[in-house]
Amino acid sequence: MQKLVAGVHQFQRNIFSSQRELFEHLSKGQRPDTLFITCSDSRVVPNLITQTDPGDLFVLRNAGNIIPPWGAVQGGEAATIEYAVSVLGIENIVVTGHSECGAIKALLDPPPSSDLPAVRSWLAHAESTRRIVVEAYQDLSAEHRLNVAIQENVLCQLENLRTHPSVASALMRGKLRLHGWVYKIATGEIYAYDVERGQFSPISEQLRPAPLKPMSSRRLAVTSGI
Repeated sequence: MQKLVAGVHQFQRNIFSSQRELFEHLSKGQRPDTLFITCSDSRVVPNLITQTDPGDLFVLRNAGNIIPPWGAVQGGEAATIEYAVSVLGIENIVVTGHSECGAIKALLDPPPSSDLPAVRSWLAHAESTRRIVVEAYQDLSAEHRLNVAIQENVLCQLENLRTHPSVASALMRGKLRLHGWVYKIATGEIYAYDVERGQFSPISEQLRPAPLKPMSSRRLAVTSGI
């Protein structure tokens, strides 16, 4: 706790005082343009990765960056998405997985239900990811299967997003764009899904991301570098 308290003092002395006008402006309301959905992993810091300021991102985090389909769970995820799209009018939703994701490891190798019953229940919302990896990538090594599972999970959660009424409506009206990213912790690289190539590639190689197609019309080419 001492580290946190010291950080608060440093924020108040150095950061807040130098950006007082920004925070005074933010106190009047928020107008983020992006909903950033990612894992709870402490190594993933959205504003640091994207170099954005307070007020730029509306952030939703949970284990495995999982979005249950509409109606499966009436909880925080559905409410956050609905508010972001229908009230804040966000223009982009970015679903970001990351390398060495513990939730995806547990999805592929489930813990005993008696040890982590809540975790097993939550990961059931990513069953599509597990089934795709088990049935389509049997020939891969454990390391490569994990990398592919992380990528497939991002795409599966983007498809789940489309089942939410607010998202479906905004997409139909051309008011919203969906993006799939994977963050590689060891190198700081971001890989974005390229719909034309059917794979994740370094975001630096992409000038303008295309809208994601429904899962039935896309395929995933293994990106071994992630």
